[in-house]
Amino acid sequence: MNNTLPDNYSSEEKEEILRRYERLLTVWQTRKEKQDLEMVEKAFYFAANAHCNQRRRTGEPYIYHPIAVATIAAEDIGLGRTSITCALLHDVVEDTDYTLDDISNMFGEKVAHIIDGLTKLDKVENAESMQAENFKKIISSLSYDIRVVLIKLADRLHNMRTLSSMPPHKQLKIASETSYIYAPLAYRLGLHSIKNELEDLSLKYRDPVIYESINKQMNEVRAERTSQLREFLVPIQEAFNKRGIQVDTQIIERSTHSIWKRMQKKQLTFDDLYGNFNIRFIVDCPLDMEKIECWKIYAVITDVYTPNVSKLKDWISTPKINGYESIHAVFMSHDGKWVEVHIRSKRMNEIAEKGFTAYWSYRTDNQTESGFDEWLKRVNELISSESESTLDFVDTFTNDLFSDEIKVFTPQGKAITLPKHSTALDFAYSIHSEVGNHSIAAHVNNQLVQLDQKLNTGDQVEIITSEAQHPQEKWFEFLNTAFAKSKLKAGIKEYRRTFREKGEELFNGIMKKLDLEASKANAHKVMDEEHISSVVDFYYYIAQGKINEQLIQRVLKPQSSSGGGGFLRAITFGLLGNGDKRQQITENPLGEFDFNVATCCNPIPGDEVVAFNFPGEPLQIHRSNCAKAIEMMSHYGNNIVKAKWQPKSEIAFLAGVKITAIDNVGLLNKMTNLFSNELKLNLHSLQMESKQDIVEANISVYVHSTAELDLLMDQLSKMKEVKKVVRLI
Repeated sequence: MNNTLPDNYSSEEKEEILRRYERLLTVWQTRKEKQDLEMVEKAFYFAANAHCNQRRRTGEPYIYHPIAVATIAAEDIGLGRTSITCALLHDVVEDTDYTLDDISNMFGEKVAHIIDGLTKLDKVENAESMQAENFKKIISSLSYDIRVVLIKLADRLHNMRTLSSMPPHKQLKIASETSYIYAPLAYRLGLHSIKNELEDLSLKYRDPVIYESINKQMNEVRAERTSQLREFLVPIQEAFNKRGIQVDTQIIERSTHSIWKRMQKKQLTFDDLYGNFNIRFIVDCPLDMEKIECWKIYAVITDVYTPNVSKLKDWISTPKINGYESIHAVFMSHDGKWVEVHIRSKRMNEIAEKGFTAYWSYRTDNQTESGFDEWLKRVNELISSESESTLDFVDTFTNDLFSDEIKVFTPQGKAITLPKHSTALDFAYSIHSEVGNHSIAAHVNNQLVQLDQKLNTGDQVEIITSEAQHPQEKWFEFLNTAFAKSKLKAGIKEYRRTFREKGEELFNGIMKKLDLEASKANAHKVMDEEHISSVVDFYYYIAQGKINEQLIQRVLKPQSSSGGGGFLRAITFGLLGNGDKRQQITENPLGEFDFNVATCCNPIPGDEVVAFNFPGEPLQIHRSNCAKAIEMMSHYGNNIVKAKWQPKSEIAFLAGVKITAIDNVGLLNKMTNLFSNELKLNLHSLQMESKQDIVEANISVYVHSTAELDLLMDQLSKMKEVKKVVRLI
């Protein structure tokens, strides 16, 4: 093994490489015995030599990247020798001539196994599913070695930090993958600081205008808000001192993406939000005293300031599924401003920052299963379940295992954790597949409800079953968990299998009547025509009469079928999602291309937009921060076309505005006069509702650009009756 840097690097680069390596060793906080240091050093020099002829897009030596990934793994995640070794080697097999066998021979099978999980697939039949196939490979590693995912998150974080060197369409692809897969994965593993940085960097490249605007506003108010919070803390600290309480106090800024998400959810401006800056109280105490000490701190603060009880969140008694524990509370300051505080122990804070790795370092042998354990069980259930396609697998994973969770209870009081929006039938399948298959109704909090009833945290659920009931396809419409869907699919298959004998008998009779051979080849011709993939389903449909003599005759003897030519099937491709209608623009500002404007986000000229180019289809135009666009970019990175709209006065686009105002006589007349007479805009629709002297109006209007929409919103906000104006998606 060559423990020197090759001459492919300049003397300055060698010096910088060694400096970065020394920093890696400095931030490595876990056990560092002689054999640990030797293994990492061996990996460092091996990677430096393997990548010596490679450069990043910036022109820097490629080895900077593996060192940076290893540093993130050591410092931000708290990983040890094997993981740091794998981080240094993670691109060797993918980007050089070395093989997994070479890695295994030099560093052992365990390291080679992790490197294999980190290496992208190089051959996938369907190029469009390449991204999804690689996601699935990474996700599947959760079932055998979670370090693959942790190193991949470190790799993605450094790639996002250096994304400025990539072309725009690559930036959109990578940023969308990050927000769709990697940031939620970091959250689920409790890596909050990594999750926040991934989300912020993703927003920076998907919607730079919003990103810069929020950062600018944070910079403008930082000094003032920090000063206010320090004043807020003075009487609290005096109360702590009086009681002899030792607490570490920190002023924390909310992430840019989190602020933007709250602005959208609450439909508030930046100035209207509280909690963009908050206070964290951290107490160092024994494990068995954590709850008492945290609530003691809360009680002391209530002696000084009045709490908003409706905003109190107790994540200590019931930790989040990713292991997060903290008390969140909101207090009214003496100058009339709400202040958000987080109270936690030192252990809780480490788990909040470093997630999974910190959790395992504190875990004891006799400790009961936590949310981490439950979540990993659900991951393994999904991985082991059947999936119709890789894209379905990835979508199910993100929709099911990244969603917020609820806790419900069995009649015996056992707590069951389910994804948010789960139904009574999801609960039934979580108990047992047979309970789900035979469900007919449920008692939720002693009230009889249907199986599609959505559950909330704290509900007590009892499932009513009947042996006469059987699993039905329509249940898929209101199931929300991947586990329940897989069990329903298996249940339907098993139920339909009982009809095989009857179906075969009827099929043989029909074929005999038509003077045709009851062969597998003929059966598959009918199955192909009807898009049936399972023989079990085929015979079930025959037994149920859905496939009859007339249909079989039309397929196998078309010349004798009524009508002479069979019948035409119309297939509609919903590229923008189920039920998503599209507005066709015949004249467009993109030049020679036809395009469709997505009504899920209603982009207008001036918005940050992205286009998708699918063969034989018009370009599909979305706002770049549209949830559907982010999902599509994470699946179809090769179909992204970065678009920049230029306003054209002859084309009008539909945009929505929500107005909250004081109900005064003449308000409607003033608004319509502004639209029609002053700004010369065509009004599409206006809905107004008044409650206790407050009016809420949703207005749809045709505009030619974001500048025109901004002018409209600015003029509306200047009306004395109007209190808030926000754009609707």
